[in-house]
Amino acid sequence: MSKILVIDDDQKVREILNVDLKEIGHNVLLAENGKKGLELVENFNPDIVICDLVLPDGSGLTILEKIKEFDTHIQVILVTAYYDMSSIIKAMQKGSFDYLQKPLDLDQLKLKISRALEIQSISQHLESYTIVDSEEYKLENSLVGRTPVMREIVKNIGQLSSNRVSVLIQGESGTGKELIAKVIHYTGISSGQPFVAVNCSALSENLLESELFGHVKGAFTGAIKEKKGKFELASEGTIFLDEISELSLHLQAKLLRVLQEREFEKVGGEFSIPMKARILAASNKNIEKLVQKGDFREDLYYRLKVFTISLPPLRNRKADIPVIVTHFLRKINKELHKNVQKVPIEVMEYLQEYNWPGNVRELENILYQAIVLSNNDVLLKENLIIKPQNYLSEENEIAVSLEEVERRHIIKVLEMVNGDKVQAIRILGISKPTLYSKLKKYKLFN
Repeated sequence: MSKILVIDDDQKVREILNVDLKEIGHNVLLAENGKKGLELVENFNPDIVICDLVLPDGSGLTILEKIKEFDTHIQVILVTAYYDMSSIIKAMQKGSFDYLQKPLDLDQLKLKISRALEIQSISQHLESYTIVDSEEYKLENSLVGRTPVMREIVKNIGQLSSNRVSVLIQGESGTGKELIAKVIHYTGISSGQPFVAVNCSALSENLLESELFGHVKGAFTGAIKEKKGKFELASEGTIFLDEISELSLHLQAKLLRVLQEREFEKVGGEFSIPMKARILAASNKNIEKLVQKGDFREDLYYRLKVFTISLPPLRNRKADIPVIVTHFLRKINKELHKNVQKVPIEVMEYLQEYNWPGNVRELENILYQAIVLSNNDVLLKENLIIKPQNYLSEENEIAVSLEEVERRHIIKVLEMVNGDKVQAIRILGISKPTLYSKLKKYKLFN
């Protein structure tokens, strides 16, 4: 649910927008003047502001400037009953997303809002890469396991981190592919440079192309200024392309050219930019089979897999579970300010008997919720909520839909953390928007 602030001294305009925007699922805030509007901006940090150009206490251009000083990601749409070319130019120069004339065409406004939200998402992703503590990704602090397959992977990382060859990391969801990529980056010659990750399945083709390569001003509607893409932000560091198998054939062709020519162009751009970053790619699908089916370019596949690391599922290295549990207990205790250090033998055996379809990520989430529930220093079996089906057996039900299983599981977790949505997100292993979407879907809002 997006937050939209309407600043307009015309009560009728405020009422119409309030009704129409709420009907399509937005949370709407209203202000009759600039002063109140800016107060709402600071207190509620809206996603979009629709502001009249002429207000009783000042100009919408001034409001626009102050909003952009507060948060550059807030998209501002200015509206006016008067056509003023000078004001249009100033509004766009100051970062207005668009400039609409009254009476407002509501369908057009809704399209502008939808596009503004898309551009906002791109902008937030492209703004910069996150600086992380490289200590966290030292081998001894992150990659745990003593089985022969894990020892072999560690040896491979030692070889790979000292050069800049492309690496394809394959494995089921939750096996730790991004962790492997970060360890390669932070233990090697790229450690002082950016690590930039892109989820290739998270955006549509057009948005993903802009995210990868950037765009120039005016490349498409809403491209109000030039933006750097992930390849440019990565500089001489590492770009990690997660779920590479989800790239369209069109983007596969563009990526192949980047790998071959070591340069790229921004969307709408005319000049080539040198590509200096190292590429690490990951997939939970068998790309070789996708090549055989014609869904993935063979030439790109071989460009990416100069070296391949195949991560085993947790069920195939259960001997590593005790050391992984110890690692996660240390990490989660620190995060939650807990002191759960003792694991009874029967609890460890219970963990090793489970097949872990969600792999290491599932184990981490299970331990996280168990530690949340703990009142002492012992990891108790009763706090390990491993199978959602357990909740059904308590009610003596034989079969219900998957949606019902999910609904009850979410309710159980929210009860467990006393409604703390931050902890619930961490335990469920989902994003904040996904949680709120499911709360709305199952009508679980308080």
